Amino acid sequence: MSGKALGDLNVHPAAGFDKSTALGKGSLTKSYIENINDNGPELQKKSSSPFSAPINIGDAGSNGLETGNTEVEYIESENLADLPDVDASFNTLLARLDSKDWVSVCEALNNVRQLSIYYRERLLEIIGAVIPLIVKSLRSPRSAVCKTAIMASADIFKAYNDMVIDSFDPLLVQLLLKSSQDKRFVCEAAEAALIAMTTWISPMLLLPKLLPHLTNRNPRIRAKASMCFSRSVPRLGMEGIRAYGIDKLIQIAASQLSDQLPESREAARTLAMQLQTIYVNSQVSPNEDSLELVDADSWEAFCHAKLTPLSAQAILRVTSTPKEALVLSFC
Repeated sequence: MSGKALGDLNVHPAAGFDKSTALGKGSLTKSYIENINDNGPELQKKSSSPFSAPINIGDAGSNGLETGNTEVEYIESENLADLPDVDASFNTLLARLDSKDWVSVCEALNNVRQLSIYYRERLLEIIGAVIPLIVKSLRSPRSAVCKTAIMASADIFKAYNDMVIDSFDPLLVQLLLKSSQDKRFVCEAAEAALIAMTTWISPMLLLPKLLPHLTNRNPRIRAKASMCFSRSVPRLGMEGIRAYGIDKLIQIAASQLSDQLPESREAARTLAMQLQTIYVNSQVSPNEDSLELVDADSWEAFCHAKLTPLSAQAILRVTSTPKEALVLSFC
């Protein structure tokens, strides 16, 4: 073959070359494929907004190569429309949630959200099979699947409250993990789901589930669990806290005050102050004209009685507000 012929074969596209131009004798069209890294700042920029935003994410084929672009839209719960064909969506739901096609999984997860809003009783029939498949999606390395599964979790907490507690543990583990990772838009969605969890699930059932995670080896998971624990305790109310055991709660707060992450320490300070308010209020004795404190030093004595000397000092340092200011401040 001549040098000229070889030169003709080694042609480089000029600047501005249209990649959709026909190439070769067969006029085959080469599709432009946009690779988007899930960890890239561009994706995070598009996805971090709490509002619905279309995001282009490359679809991966079975060979691991990018094969095209698919638009995934994260829709807030209040903007989810009713299903056009509820029977078809419901009958194929479990199969689609377990699909190897990530786009199909995202669609199925959104159907779970729609069913929980518009057909709550019907989805309840299979919720025990749905939750493990949501957990599977939460473990997905693909961010679009993971975030959609997180949003589905939040909607399930709101729809079913304590009814999901029996299959709750794997879901909680994954949400704590996702809320402590570095992908901002996934982390923010997981934190919102944890807030929904502490809002809609009974604290008497939730606190025992959170307790083991307060001593997790991962400091970020400990911090997120501490924040959830602190948010849940006030929902017990005074009677609920007495039933749970204020001595147990103050010991938990004391153990978190020395944690290495500031989020854990701040959650522990908040919990300690809440418990002080409740304890002081429980010592108030009403008479005809005023409220009198039975024992102004009872909180300090209580801490020393229930905690080690060092832990008691730590709790008393963060709860040094005058007790009179705390009376009846707890709602």
